[in-house]
Amino acid sequence: MKATVIRPDPATEFYTAERCHILELSNTANDEAMSIARARVEPGVATAFHKVIGTAERYLILSGEGVVEVAGQAPTKVDRGDVVLIPPGAEQRITNTGATDLVFLALCTPRFRPENYVSNET
Repeated sequence: MKATVIRPDPATEFYTAERCHILELSNTANDEAMSIARARVEPGVATAFHKVIGTAERYLILSGEGVVEVAGQAPTKVDRGDVVLIPPGAEQRITNTGATDLVFLALCTPRFRPENYVSNET
């Protein structure tokens, strides 16, 4: 890894088939160990059930409120300050149950690669 400062451009936020908005904050071959993305889920929206093969995720809830479902566990309410630990390959989704956007950081180790994403939607 090379020392650097990354300044993400908010205009590069994009909408995914997973039903959330993503702003890549850090996801580069210069740092294979971790990627960081800001995810934004609109009110009333549930992301698609999915898993990420070979990558552990941590969701750090920044604002809003929701319900997370991970690996068949009971749905669990989350809000600002909560951290959700998601093992590699665990089926997951998050639902925004509030009136404002649910915003969280997705910290992935090793870094997120699109080819490791598997949709579990039927």
